[in-house]
Amino acid sequence: MTRGVDRRTFLKGAAASAAVVAPSSAYAAAPASAPDTPQPSPRKPVPSSGLSQKGLNRMYGVMTDYVDNGEVPGIVTLVSRRGEVDVNAIGMKKIGENNAVQRDTIFRISSMTKPITAAAAMILIEECVLRLDDPVDRLLPELANRKVLKRIDGKLDDTVPARRQITVRDLLTFRMGFGLVMGTPDAYPILKAANELQIGMGAPIPASMSAPDEWIHRLGTLPLMHQPGEMWMYNTSADVLGVLIARASGQPFDIFLRERVFGPLGMKDTGFSVPAEKIGRFATSYWLNPQTGKLEVFDEADTGQWSRPPAFSSGSGGLVSTIDDYFAFSELLLNTSKRTTPRILSQRSVELMRMDQLTPEQKAISGLVPGYFDSHGWGFGMSIVTRRTDLTGSVGTFGWDGGLGTSWAADPKEGLTTILMTQRAWSSPSQPNVCLDFRTSAYLTIED
Repeated sequence: MTRGVDRRTFLKGAAASAAVVAPSSAYAAAPASAPDTPQPSPRKPVPSSGLSQKGLNRMYGVMTDYVDNGEVPGIVTLVSRRGEVDVNAIGMKKIGENNAVQRDTIFRISSMTKPITAAAAMILIEECVLRLDDPVDRLLPELANRKVLKRIDGKLDDTVPARRQITVRDLLTFRMGFGLVMGTPDAYPILKAANELQIGMGAPIPASMSAPDEWIHRLGTLPLMHQPGEMWMYNTSADVLGVLIARASGQPFDIFLRERVFGPLGMKDTGFSVPAEKIGRFATSYWLNPQTGKLEVFDEADTGQWSRPPAFSSGSGGLVSTIDDYFAFSELLLNTSKRTTPRILSQRSVELMRMDQLTPEQKAISGLVPGYFDSHGWGFGMSIVTRRTDLTGSVGTFGWDGGLGTSWAADPKEGLTTILMTQRAWSSPSQPNVCLDFRTSAYLTIED
């Protein structure tokens, strides 16, 4: 990460989550063994799936424009409906080099890690190792006997006792009482203290976080920002959930995911780092410098933070993945009756994860973006559409985005899955135009 540049704007936007050469706009849907160069290929007709060939071509053009205009170096998109899958790979893995993005390019998925962490917890809940409404104190004694700030901007010792203990459900629904607050890192005493302790209040930076036991100990020295169960607060709950899963299962969190989620689902390229033999498929990560208006490197592929295993496997934002790997996970949550993926979770668990868990009172005082919960809710580790407000997202659509440049949604009513992967970080908590235009274009491919 380049030093000497003010990162506050970047950190604010990405947690909610050199000159650019003219990239190739070639369609690259080659298998993993294809050479790492742009390989134009004609579009094959899509079988009867309710997806319009004209709409798919239009979407491809819209996405190609983002690459050709230099707004993002590379893009991989996936649209799936009724068993048919359309994938496009456009642009470059790294600016200034002739290394085309491919279908198997690996991206940092940041907050799209959260739904995976929630699914892992549900495995242990089904096995009765964890229970939804049990306090976490038994396995996380560092979080017992919580104190709560009287006001968010108050001094750290100006507290009252927590009215109740933190539960597993609180972690799954982001209602533990501690999380991300929009503002500069030192806006409040609690934010300053959390950043000094490297709790993880900004963009995913694996190298900055300590080992799980030390991390949870540091968190336990701070008061909560709000009473447990009172309101939705972003991010921290998923990291705590990862530590809880490790202690409950008796395995490091990364190993549990590999054995119980990634292995069964065939997610062979998903993990908390990229091994040396796969580094050539890993995209360089960029962020927009607000002072210069240019893309700058946030994380290199071969020498960056994800090129080696982290001390802390972050359940909130630490994973890397490919578009096909994440599609396999999405299918787990979308196909509950005509299943094409291994059943690592029951239909009841999947349905519970996809249900809005927030009360109107909680929504009224929560959210990263003003008005977000007017049309959305929150399930277990992911967003739920509760009111349709535009061309996309039927009621019940679920998914989440990654602040380093990724987006995912699955619509049970339409049977539609949309996944977008880029390597440019968001510059605000709101979805960037490339995400909005991808989602709109994807829905306009539906012709029935």
